[in-house]
Amino acid sequence: MIRQRTLKSVVTATGVGLHGGRKVNLVLRPAGVNTGIVFHRVDVLPPIDLPVDPYAVCDTRMCSGLEKGGCKVGTVEHLMSALAGLGIDNLHIDVDAPEIPILDGSAGPFVFLLQSGGIEEQPAPKKFLRVRKSVEYREDDKLVRLSPYDGFRLKFSIVFDHPAIDSTSTEVEVDFARHSYVRDVSRARTFGFMQDVEFMQANGLALGGSLENAIVMDEYRVLNTEGLRYADEFVKHKVLDAIGDLYICGYPLLAAYTAHKAGHALNNRLLRVLLEDASAWEIVTFDDTVPAPAAVVHQLADPALVF
Repeated sequence: MIRQRTLKSVVTATGVGLHGGRKVNLVLRPAGVNTGIVFHRVDVLPPIDLPVDPYAVCDTRMCSGLEKGGCKVGTVEHLMSALAGLGIDNLHIDVDAPEIPILDGSAGPFVFLLQSGGIEEQPAPKKFLRVRKSVEYREDDKLVRLSPYDGFRLKFSIVFDHPAIDSTSTEVEVDFARHSYVRDVSRARTFGFMQDVEFMQANGLALGGSLENAIVMDEYRVLNTEGLRYADEFVKHKVLDAIGDLYICGYPLLAAYTAHKAGHALNNRLLRVLLEDASAWEIVTFDDTVPAPAAVVHQLADPALVF
């Protein structure tokens, strides 16, 4: 049986919020079976619980956030991506600020944090959301689509009129039957342009942004002295974001995802389109008599290792 997973022990991290520039304390705690992923704003009284839910998503211009009763927790996508990549089903996430810390701008530090806590299988079947028919959402020349697929595959293409991005691969396909989330995706950092960062900071946004937590470019080149971590890091980060955005549905997907020029808002719209068509999806589990897709077996073989 493919089982649900949580952490073995509590782990903590401290960092800076990308948009508010404030110090943020983060605590990840084990959770019981069928709890799901639940964020808790512990800096308000009483604390506010924010379970992941596509209909609670807000602030999709620059990140994915969750909101409940006017209380928000933003920039959840990198942590959600790491949870999806390591197969964590149930977790309590305590945060004392309106956003998750940005750390190095990728999911890599969250992967390390989760591995440090250890991953524990639980006595209940893992639930997957299997896409049964194709659904899509379009906005001008932007597109996102989910199609039936026996595994989890993502294809993404981006278009930026910038020499540093155009000199890299702007298309990528990641299939978890062949690729490793930890090795091939998790370290891809968010990116931005110096003139945009300066404008946003002048207007009270991106106050925590720096070369330490993002790829930053001027008009011609990457300003980070260490360069890129992947030859296709820009489009790989869009895949990383999409994995996190899609996991806000509350289940790992069995589907093929295709995107062109998409972002957080379109990913959320796609989830809503999917969920609103009951004939387009089903919840499935895998026991000893029903073989799991190769992508699931590969991903969950030993998530405590960098495989």
